[in-house]
Amino acid sequence: MRFSAIWLLQECPMIDDFRHRYRLGDDFVVVADSGLMNADNVKLLRDAGYKYVIGARIKSEKKAVKENILAWEKKDGESFEYERDNGEWLIVGYSDKRAKKDAYNRTRGVERLQKAYRGRKLTKDQVNRRGYNKFLEISKDVVVTICQEKIDEDSRWDGLKGYMTNTELTAGDVVGEYKGLWVVERAFRVGKGTLDMCPMFHFTERRIEAHVCVCFVAYNILW
Repeated sequence: MRFSAIWLLQECPMIDDFRHRYRLGDDFVVVADSGLMNADNVKLLRDAGYKYVIGARIKSEKKAVKENILAWEKKDGESFEYERDNGEWLIVGYSDKRAKKDAYNRTRGVERLQKAYRGRKLTKDQVNRRGYNKFLEISKDVVVTICQEKIDEDSRWDGLKGYMTNTELTAGDVVGEYKGLWVVERAFRVGKGTLDMCPMFHFTERRIEAHVCVCFVAYNILW
C-alpha cells in the first residue's frame, strides 16, 4: 500500500491514524515530494519505523557523492545506487527525455535573461527569480554578468533525478512508485484550476471537514 504525501508532514500521528483506520499492513510505504520533505520530517518517519520513497536533492549532496554521480556513465532508463550509513539508499535515475526537457527549460531561461540584460531591464525581481539567479554573478550589488561556467555546470545534471528510500524495493520500483505522485498533483491542479476551488477560512473542525468533503466530492463527480 502506497501513501502519497505531497504536503509537509509535521507529525507521524496523522499517518498512524490513517494506517490504523484502513488496517494497512507492513507493505505500507510513504511516497513524498522532495520540495516538502526536510531532514526533520524524514527523521520523524525513520524514527517511527516507516518505509518511504522521497525525492532527493542530488545537487545538495556531499562533494564525494556528487562526483560519483557525475562520473557515472549515463544511459537512458538506468539507475545509479548509493548506500548511506543510516540504511537509506540514494537512487539516481537518468532519462534522455528528461535531459532534453532540462536543456530546453534552461535554454529558455537563459534566453530570457540575456534579452533582459541586453535591454538593461534586469530588475531585482528578475535577479531573485528561480531560473535566473543561479546563472548570474553579482559583484558589489551593482555589476551583473551572465556566467557561462554556471550554465555549463548545470547542464551536467540534465536528465538526472534522485530518490531516497529505506525500502527493499528495486531501483525500478522506487522510480515507478515516485512517478505515481502525478496522480495526486493532477488532483490539486484540477481542484485549483478546473473546479476553481479557492481558500476558505473556517474556525471549527466541523466546517473544515465539510469544506474538504465538498471539494473531494466535486473532484470525484468530475472524474
